[in-house]
Amino acid sequence: MKTNKSYLKRIKVTKRGKLLTRKAGQSHFNAKERRHQKSAKNRSSEFHMTNKERSRFLANF
Repeated sequence: MKTNKSYLKRIKVTKRGKLLTRKAGQSHFNAKERRHQKSAKNRSSEFHMTNKERSRFLANF
């Protein structure tokens, strides 16, 4: 099995194996947002995958 590279580019794998991603659809129409809302959109959130999905998409991680 190979790792799906396009999938891996959107996910950060931490040292302990957690998966971090950005929330979808948060990069447009931010001009009228407040500072706090803009910075909240930039934060990563934990992403949960089953072991079956992890072995399929992230074979070597």
